[in-house]
Amino acid sequence: MKTLIAIFSDKSLRTRIFFVIGVLIIARVIASIPIPAIQGAELDSFLQNSALVGLLNIFSGGGLTTMSIAMLGVGPYITASIIMQLLTVLSPRLKEMNQEEGEKGRQKFVQYGRLLTLPFALLQGAGLLVLLSRQNVIEPLSRFDFGLNLIVITAGSMLLMWLGEKINERGIGNGVSLIIFAGIVATLPQTLARASYSFDVAQIPTLLLIAAISLISIYFIVYITEAERPIEVTYAKQSRVGSSAGFGYNTYIPLRLNQAGVVPIIFAISILLFPQLISQLLANSGGVGSQIATQLNAFLANQFAYGTIYFLLVFIFTYFYTAIIFEPEKTAENLQKNSAFIPGFRPGKATSDYIDTVLTRITLVGAVFLGSVAVLPYIVQSFTGFTSLAIGGTSLLIAISVVLDLIKKIDAQVSMREY
Repeated sequence: MKTLIAIFSDKSLRTRIFFVIGVLIIARVIASIPIPAIQGAELDSFLQNSALVGLLNIFSGGGLTTMSIAMLGVGPYITASIIMQLLTVLSPRLKEMNQEEGEKGRQKFVQYGRLLTLPFALLQGAGLLVLLSRQNVIEPLSRFDFGLNLIVITAGSMLLMWLGEKINERGIGNGVSLIIFAGIVATLPQTLARASYSFDVAQIPTLLLIAAISLISIYFIVYITEAERPIEVTYAKQSRVGSSAGFGYNTYIPLRLNQAGVVPIIFAISILLFPQLISQLLANSGGVGSQIATQLNAFLANQFAYGTIYFLLVFIFTYFYTAIIFEPEKTAENLQKNSAFIPGFRPGKATSDYIDTVLTRITLVGAVFLGSVAVLPYIVQSFTGFTSLAIGGTSLLIAISVVLDLIKKIDAQVSMREY
């Protein structure tokens, strides 16, 4: 209560919070505006039977459920941002711009990501419209109607990206993450209503089991998300000329168990999207193409095989992305420049190797954790047979991460104003 009073008694912080709420309301209104295409009768069954499209619906903020102009959500922007991060490995110029040129360089780097969002939105929008048309979710489109709907959903995605950027500038928290979070929360009433239609008294033990698994999952997600492996660092004493006084102190480098966040899951979703799109494109081609499409559909229908591939992709991408965003060599170099060292290890390569060893070991925990969260819905469904109220591991991870990040940023704002 003390924190809430401090938040709403400060005009600037109160304005930021109300601005975020207003933008999220606008985003939800946009997510309820339907596209011009005529909707078919297969939407509900398509969303329930396609695990991959269900994941895409998460990143669209629920826009795919309503066939809205925001059905792409902020997915293209997230993809473009990830691609820009990957390009820093290949391009020293981009890496220098993002890490060494200060705020101006980072703004330019982000602007490149925004520009890259447009072609990704067009590509993803075209693929999604073809997929929806092949599945009879929407009526077959003429070339003009296809182009019109593609422009509309691309504009919707770009508008959500702009709203997210405005939250970053004038609100509090990460705008894109908050828009996804609002979409996840907005779909909860529909999920509960769908489960209530098929409710049976005999399902009470199963529902209690699902509730218990949900609470345990929330606990472990919070625990792993906040978990750190501290590496002790000592700063050498420094003496001033003409004085014997010196100083030195100990601190630590906090290595998070889950350095990569939800990015590996997004990578895995992007990779797994291709087999489904290819199978739809080859379904009516005849000959070898139809055989390939049949085999791909059989693979996607096998939950065990699909879940195994999904887990392995998330596991691999966790190591891959962690290696991109955290450089032990750079950390060791910065420590040496600041007259700091890790006790028991010489500055330079020995320090770098030690940090790399620790990072590799704790990333194993983070990779297994992310993979388990990703396939949690399939595990629960296979054991309980209850599909109308499945535990969305990815949804839980995103929602909890956003809430924790928002709480930290609000606390930081309150502390800054107290000082």
